[in-house]
Amino acid sequence: MYVITADQVDSRHTADLAPRTITLLDEKFASGLALPVDRNAGDEIQALIGDADTTIGIILELTRTGKWSVGLGVGDVEYPLGPSTRDTRGPAFIAARDAVDAAKKSPQRFACRHETTSLADDAADFEALMLLLLSVRERRTKQGWQVYDVLAQGRTQRDAAAELGITPQAVSDRMSVAQVRIDLEAQAPLVRLLSRLPSTTEPSKGQQ
Repeated sequence: MYVITADQVDSRHTADLAPRTITLLDEKFASGLALPVDRNAGDEIQALIGDADTTIGIILELTRTGKWSVGLGVGDVEYPLGPSTRDTRGPAFIAARDAVDAAKKSPQRFACRHETTSLADDAADFEALMLLLLSVRERRTKQGWQVYDVLAQGRTQRDAAAELGITPQAVSDRMSVAQVRIDLEAQAPLVRLLSRLPSTTEPSKGQQ
């Protein structure tokens, strides 16, 4: 399983973002969540996720605003699952705790940890590549995000031009400056890399 623990940045001086963020993630990523996203202690939220694709999507969603420190833990969880995410336990949750603590010290506010020491280097490789993508995204302007959001839906540059009321050349220029193509093309390889990290032991029938 994949566990994301995210802690709101500077929560003492900003509005509580947890309720609306939980609602957003539950609605947008419902099919990949093992349990609904939950609020943990204080200003933290936690997600328990069953697939790498959803995990990448949630990481990119949370890190986009710079308002969350995001830790990804990879490994086993205890079965049967608890009635909620916060009531579920296992090594992946411990790894996520270590990861979010490390993320708070990272400029891109992301870190990844695996429960198994022997796989630490593999988790570090994934983290390094994710940080490269996040560094590209953090420099993107509002105009660049407008183009990205259209193309991320699988639509064309012509669609983006029509929706944004700009010329196709302007769309191309925005894509180049914002490195939109690199972003979109990097996501599938990151999903494949993450999916190769052993993430769970299948529960026996008696455990389900």
